Amino acid sequence: MSDVAPSPEPAPTKGFLAAIERLGNKLPEPAIIFVWLIFALMLLSALGAAMGWQASLAYPGDKAPQWGVLEDGRLTFVAHSLFSEENIQRLFTEMPRTLAGFAPLGQVLVIVMGAAVAERTGLLSALIRYSLRDTPRALLTPTVALIGMVSHHASDAAYVVFIPLAGLLYAAVGRHPLVGIAAAFAAVSGGFVGNITPGQTDVLLFGFTQEAARIIDPTWTMNPLGNWWFILAAVFVFTPIIWFVTDRIIEPRMGAWGGEADDELKAELARSAVTDEERRGLRWAGIAALGVVIAFAALALWPGYTPLIDETQTGPAQLQPFYGALIAGFMMLFLASGIAFGIGNGTVKNARDVIGKMAEGVRMLAPYVVFVFFAAHFVAMFNWSRLGPIAAINGAEVLRAMALPAPLLLMSVQAFSSILDLFIGSAAAKWSALAPVVVPMFMLLGISPEMTTAAYRMGDSYTNIMTPLMSYFPLVLAFCRRWDKSVGVGSLLALMLPYALSFMAAGISMTLLWAALDLPLGPHAQVHYTPPATLTAP
Repeated sequence: MSDVAPSPEPAPTKGFLAAIERLGNKLPEPAIIFVWLIFALMLLSALGAAMGWQASLAYPGDKAPQWGVLEDGRLTFVAHSLFSEENIQRLFTEMPRTLAGFAPLGQVLVIVMGAAVAERTGLLSALIRYSLRDTPRALLTPTVALIGMVSHHASDAAYVVFIPLAGLLYAAVGRHPLVGIAAAFAAVSGGFVGNITPGQTDVLLFGFTQEAARIIDPTWTMNPLGNWWFILAAVFVFTPIIWFVTDRIIEPRMGAWGGEADDELKAELARSAVTDEERRGLRWAGIAALGVVIAFAALALWPGYTPLIDETQTGPAQLQPFYGALIAGFMMLFLASGIAFGIGNGTVKNARDVIGKMAEGVRMLAPYVVFVFFAAHFVAMFNWSRLGPIAAINGAEVLRAMALPAPLLLMSVQAFSSILDLFIGSAAAKWSALAPVVVPMFMLLGISPEMTTAAYRMGDSYTNIMTPLMSYFPLVLAFCRRWDKSVGVGSLLALMLPYALSFMAAGISMTLLWAALDLPLGPHAQVHYTPPATLTAP
């Protein structure tokens, strides 16, 4: 792929979108937002302690969860000031433990060390280019839609490789390249909720979900497959939407493309072709991936030797070791296939190359680790203050009194997520702040953490392509200007708006129907939740 030429900044636009852009540009980095949230939380905890804020509920268990007080069958949480000697001491003496004990950090680090090898050997880029190369003209749009949603596993490669390649392929078959870029951007970013298999995003978000769920149920353990059926269904819902909007709305609006497949375009397309070495690497990567899958299956199914199955349990509880091992499984899948591809195409010559690529992946996580430092302390201090369970219990009482059905409750989470997404692009940043309140609150209302997470993910997706504050928006704008220098922020937003509105209508409908019909979200993951100790609000 050729380098994208630098483009001048777009002229200022007017109206609602321009106002959103100006407002969003004034927001600090997500890590700094958490600094301010921590200060606000400290002041709020002091106020709550002074005013005697508390909440209680019936609790048949014999032992109170952490931070709660159990007396005469009532579990009570009382607000504690974060300025107290106990909490100030805890803040400074447990700072390393607070960071190291933050579940999402370790999970992401493990997966990224494997994914970095797959990405830096060129495996993910080759997979994307190979998937699109020989697609028939009539099936180009649905293929772009499907690969775009699957390419979330490829992280940055989805934006840096896949989106410009889609524009190039559309141009090569005589279709407007901006139409291809729009379809690819819609699939990768607007369809962020959809995928064929769980991956890094599931592990990251469910890590925050687990931290929040344990406010109510300390035994709750995340299932990385907990949204599998939901995200798979999103692929089948969003793919025909992208196909229809692209071919029936966007392409007619853009009109015929005036360019042609000249020598420069053909040469650029040729450079994107998969080489013989890469084809050999892909074959070897496929064999390695199959080997990892067989090994994991053997650890769960081998007669008399099943370390990934808890034979002492019955029902879904037997599979908890298997679910817990999936994080390591994803890492090994990426690592083994990445090494095999690298050996096949010559980018891996020795063990030093592999370790170096793993180290590069960890170095790229430095901004995330900084963000996690503040997010981890915010979540921990929220627990120390007891404001999380107090807000969850009291909020659950109010919502229960309103007698709102589960679908409407979930729609409120989805709507709030969508609004926040216009200003804060990071899914992890938003969920780490929202989860400690909405997850335990909805658990008390009988809605599972998996369903709450699914509703959040849906709301976080379709607004990605409606805001210029999305981190990759300037890059996509530059890709568009490679074909049309006149494209500005407003032009790209107008191009993506039909996708966003269609996704929004479909996403809201899908979430409502899922909850109303009580469909399973994934293996052993349901819409409704019943705490083990049958927690009940007064």
